[in-house]
Amino acid sequence: MAKKKQPVKEQSNAKYVRWFWALFLTGVIAFVLLFLSASAFGDLPDHTVLENPKTNLATEIISSDGKTLGKFYFNDNRTPIGYESLSQNLIDALVATEDIRFYEHSGIDGRGTLRAFAKMGKGGGASTISQQLAKLLFHGEGSKNIVERIGQKVKEWIIAIRLERQYTKEEIIAQYFNIYDFGNNGDGIKSASNIYFGKQPKDLNLKESAMLVGMFKNSSLYNPRSNPVGVKNRRNVVLAQMQKYGYITERVKDSLQQTDLDLNYTPESHREGIATYFREYLKKFMKDWINKNPKPDGTKYNLYGDGLKVYTTIDSRMQQYAEEAVQNHMIDLQKEFDIQNTPDRNPTTPFLGLTKDEVDGLLKRSMRQSERWRKMKRMKKSDEEIIKSFNTPIPMTLFSWQGDIDTIMKPLDSMRYYKKFLHPGMMSMDPETGHVKAWVGGMNYRHFQYDHVKQGKRQVGSTFKPFVYATAIDQLHLSPCDEFPDVPYTIEEGRWGNLKDWTPENSGLTYGGTRTLKNALANSVNTITARLMDKVGPSHVIDMAHKLGVTTEIPEVPSIALGTVDLSVFEMVAAYATFANQGVYTEPVMVTSVEDKNNTILYQFTPKTKDVLSEEVAYVTVKLLEGVTESGSGARLRTQGAEKWNAMYREIMTGYPYKLTNPIAGKTGTTQNQSDGWFMGMVPNLVTGVWVGAEDRAVHFRSITYGQGASMALPIWGSYMSKCYADEDLNISTEAFKEPETLTIRVDCDASGNASDSDALQNQGTVDDLDF
Repeated sequence: MAKKKQPVKEQSNAKYVRWFWALFLTGVIAFVLLFLSASAFGDLPDHTVLENPKTNLATEIISSDGKTLGKFYFNDNRTPIGYESLSQNLIDALVATEDIRFYEHSGIDGRGTLRAFAKMGKGGGASTISQQLAKLLFHGEGSKNIVERIGQKVKEWIIAIRLERQYTKEEIIAQYFNIYDFGNNGDGIKSASNIYFGKQPKDLNLKESAMLVGMFKNSSLYNPRSNPVGVKNRRNVVLAQMQKYGYITERVKDSLQQTDLDLNYTPESHREGIATYFREYLKKFMKDWINKNPKPDGTKYNLYGDGLKVYTTIDSRMQQYAEEAVQNHMIDLQKEFDIQNTPDRNPTTPFLGLTKDEVDGLLKRSMRQSERWRKMKRMKKSDEEIIKSFNTPIPMTLFSWQGDIDTIMKPLDSMRYYKKFLHPGMMSMDPETGHVKAWVGGMNYRHFQYDHVKQGKRQVGSTFKPFVYATAIDQLHLSPCDEFPDVPYTIEEGRWGNLKDWTPENSGLTYGGTRTLKNALANSVNTITARLMDKVGPSHVIDMAHKLGVTTEIPEVPSIALGTVDLSVFEMVAAYATFANQGVYTEPVMVTSVEDKNNTILYQFTPKTKDVLSEEVAYVTVKLLEGVTESGSGARLRTQGAEKWNAMYREIMTGYPYKLTNPIAGKTGTTQNQSDGWFMGMVPNLVTGVWVGAEDRAVHFRSITYGQGASMALPIWGSYMSKCYADEDLNISTEAFKEPETLTIRVDCDASGNASDSDALQNQGTVDDLDF
């Protein structure tokens, strides 16, 4: 029987089917071969590299209240976080915009890939979140060469599939957010959310999340600082995608699209942000630690790339209050200083008591000590060339309390300009634990890098006197109520190594009668301090100071009783804290622990303490110091004292609203020409020291009115403590200092044991004349 011939149409369809399967199988085989030959386009990362991608991780500095104070990094300001630390808004925005089928595929979106091939890429790309992560981790920007680009795309596919096998979907999303560079040092979502909005990623709202996700398209182009309009448009695209896929309603989308970006730009750099001076100290601390503590394999930790976490004792709230108190007072103080040091009033401004030749000599010495001089010397420049450069105008940016000034000026003139500024140093510490809570080493780290907390040392004036009194109480069992003659007192030549007779004066006070020790310390009576020094001897006072925490060498001469020695704020706070801690010295602590990027503890601080004084001697010294704020130079911290102070000095800094009523122990200090002003203040669980002065001691107030510690430094302490007390979460004590169970020394003096209010007012403005 003859075979029936097929219709022409059926033959034609069969041919097309065969062609389809042939092309399909060829494509599959080619696709498989492409995968198998992917190594021809370069090495693929093995599984160990996938588990530990090489990215630089910044060292994070963490405050005692869990806030990020800053980071150490070279190029990458990156601190990875887990999926649970991401806002759901971020996750929804990412999936809606970049990969809506993210939870359905295994690394490659087949539908999206076919669509991209069919439209030749004109309908949008088909890269999944996993592919984009692979690209960021292992080969960066695509090549312009078509062959290389195909190879890179194949590698993306392979790595994306491997990533999907080794990580959960949540881990892939977290890695993608962590690895992306959002610009402006915003490496990773944690840095970006803090830099652009001052928030943690968990706290980002809908429109903030949409803006950051929009930046994934191209953070260089969509930079909120340089292209806010473009970024807003891109954010609105993200919001539209979220509405399209049901994450938000059309009403919410329309409402948010009308809003501004509302940036809270907070740059993260080494010279900006909070606690800059402390961070610089911490950098040195960590480098020393790294040199002494290698990794298990013998290599050194990288401070800028190993993702260490440094847990510090600084409280971010107290640090903020301290910086605000310093800034607010220094603006007022500098304004008054500038008024008093105009060229009309002082031809050698800002220097006092120097001739023009002496000023020129001082500037020349400063020139040779400058970084500019050192750099040019390293460049083999001659002295003449360097001096000429100091006298050649150049563009520069100058600091001012009203904001930076862009100008053209001779470097030598800029040095003179900077000499006029008064500088602060402040540290606050818990006396029991030794934890340093606030550290303000200056007023602007970008312009002034010298740290006046630990690096700088200046004459301490009358703040040294409590060391003399404590020694006398310890050795002679003296009471605050014991009375001494208020008459001139001379320590004879050679008695304690002094080369001539020493007779300190009580400038501004009349002699006669007697004074209790409490009254004498409250009013900084030099003659009685000298008498006590003569009774105990300089060596015992020096020994006491060293036991209290002073590490600087102190000359063995009687005049140290009045504070002629240069000490740091750091040393003084640690020493005073021993009085507040019932005679136990606790070494100041700045770092409690260090962890690696896997949260393994590498270092944990062990407290270091030693008994210095009996509880009784420490308590009696504290009661003496309470007299300073009750009726002496620190009385302006009280309501009545502030009113009397303001009645006398209405020209500036009036109306300080301290009005503190709780027990406060403290001491002001002023050096002889008003170049240094100090205030040391204590409550039972917080000791704070403040110093104010200029870089050169020839720059100072002309009169004691503004140049004493009660004007220069005490207002910073009062403002800072007022802010701390207003924040009840800090639990700063308002209680009395703890009295020992056994107290054999009388501390409650009768009315004669304290200067009367009228006496205190009479002595205001002159008492710190005696702090030399």
